[in-house]
Amino acid sequence: MTHRRIEVALGERSYAVRIGPGVRHTLPEIVAELGARRVAVVSARPADWVPDPGVPSLMLAARDGEEDKTLATVEELCRRFAEFGLTRSDAVVSCGGGTTTDSVGLAAALYHRGVPVIHLPTSLLAQVDASVGGKTAVNLPEGKNLVGAYWQPKAVLCDTDYLETLPEREWVNGYGEIARCHFIGAGDLRSLPLHEQIAASVALKASVVTADERDAGHRHILNYGHTLGHALERATDYALRHGEGVAIGTVFAGRLAGALGRVGAARVAEHLDVVRGYSLPTEIPAGLAPDRLIALMRLDKKATSGLSFVLDGARGPELVHDVPEATVAETLASVAP
Repeated sequence: MTHRRIEVALGERSYAVRIGPGVRHTLPEIVAELGARRVAVVSARPADWVPDPGVPSLMLAARDGEEDKTLATVEELCRRFAEFGLTRSDAVVSCGGGTTTDSVGLAAALYHRGVPVIHLPTSLLAQVDASVGGKTAVNLPEGKNLVGAYWQPKAVLCDTDYLETLPEREWVNGYGEIARCHFIGAGDLRSLPLHEQIAASVALKASVVTADERDAGHRHILNYGHTLGHALERATDYALRHGEGVAIGTVFAGRLAGALGRVGAARVAEHLDVVRGYSLPTEIPAGLAPDRLIALMRLDKKATSGLSFVLDGARGPELVHDVPEATVAETLASVAP
C-alpha cells in the first residue's frame, strides 16, 4: 500500500501528516530534519512501538485515559524534560491515543514556551482527529479541555500498523469522529477502505485548520456532535468514550437542527442512518437527567451566548447561539432510551 501525505498549510508552521503502514519508521528522518540533538519520547505504548529517533532520547511512560489528562500530568512531564536537559532546539515525541497526544502536546507548548513535537497516534480516534490541528488541552473537574494552547506539531505519523491491536471499543471510539465528518464536508466515507477513511478525515480537518487555525469561526464545524458528546463524557465520569459521545451527539445535532427548522426530515433521518452505519451508539445512556446535561453543555467553550451548538442548515454546518433550552430538552428526550 502506498503512503498518503497530507499537508497542513500554515505558512512557517506547515507540516505533513503521513498515513499508511510503517510510516513511524520515518521518525529518525524527521528528527534529523529538525536538527534536534535529543528527544523526549512520551509513550503510552510499549517502548518498541517507537523507532529509535537517531539521537539520545529519554523514554517516559504515559497512560491513555481522561484520568491522566490533567495539569498535574503536564507539570510532571515538564519537570522530567528539565531533568533531561531538554532545550528549545530539541524535540518531544508522543506515542499513544488522543489523551496522550493532548497532554504531551500541551507540555511541549508550555515547556520553554514551546518545543517541537512529533505525534505518533496509535488509536483510530487520535489518527483521524486528536493528533492533527494543533489543539492541545487538559481537563478540569469543571469540564473537558478547559486549559490548553494551540501548538502545531512538526509532523504526524499515522501508522496504520498500530491499529491492528485495537480492541473493538477503540474502533467505535474512532468511528464516532469519522461519522460526524459526513455532515461537515467529507461526504459518505462508509464504503472506503480504512486508510482512505483516515486520509479523508485528515484532509477535511487540514482544510478547516488552514482556513481558521485558532477557532475564530469556520473551525467550529469540527465540533459537530461534540457539545452533547462532551457533556455525556462528563456526566458518566468518562465511562462513555469520546467517540461514543460524539456519535450520540451527532444524532442529537440532526434532530435539534430539524426541531429548529434548519433541515428537513430526510436530513434528520440521515444522521441516524450514518451513525448506525458505523455500528455506533445512537441513544443517551439511561439514567442521565436532562437538566444535568444542559448544565454541562452551558460550560462548553463555544457557549459564549446561552446554549450553543454546531448545527446543519441550508448553508451547511454553522455555530448557532442562544438555542432555546426548552427545545434542547425536548430534543434530548427524543434521543433517550
